[in-house]
Amino acid sequence: MARPTPEELEAARDLLVPDVLADGLDVLFCGINPGLMSAATGHHFARPGNRFWPVLYASGFTPRRLHPSEQHLLPQYGLGITNVVARATARADELIDEEFREGGRLLVEKVERLRPRWLAVAGVTAYRTAFGDKKARIGPQERTIGTTRIWALPNPSGLNAHWSLATMAEEFGRLREAASDGGR
Repeated sequence: MARPTPEELEAARDLLVPDVLADGLDVLFCGINPGLMSAATGHHFARPGNRFWPVLYASGFTPRRLHPSEQHLLPQYGLGITNVVARATARADELIDEEFREGGRLLVEKVERLRPRWLAVAGVTAYRTAFGDKKARIGPQERTIGTTRIWALPNPSGLNAHWSLATMAEEFGRLREAASDGGR
């Protein structure tokens, strides 16, 4: 697959990337919003520097490192992907708080319908804004959506220098262990 041109990336602004969903997933991963590379390719976490796919493998969620174009395989591992805000932007800071709050409301509806065991929001700041929980920290949250538990994960963007690939894989691994415990 050829890398999108700058013109194709700009044309992807505000486009939507279809969710990867199924009923009763173990973990529904939730990004902040699609970047332009994701919108141009139609694949979540498609930017080459994004660490989502390497971390998913390193933490044991998948038996091998998947390419973003293989996102359709996730439900066979009990996994799915959505976003807090659906529209694509070059940077998350182009979004306004109202978009996060509305995205949180829509995300609750989606989770109530699909009933995953865990909702894993990759970006604690996005989680805080979408759900009005200013004190949220990385890790499991007290809040639930019905029987779905929530885990705030570090943002896998390559721009998130506070988390190395190894420490991010450890946190994702904690979630994987919790999701495989069988309890809600």
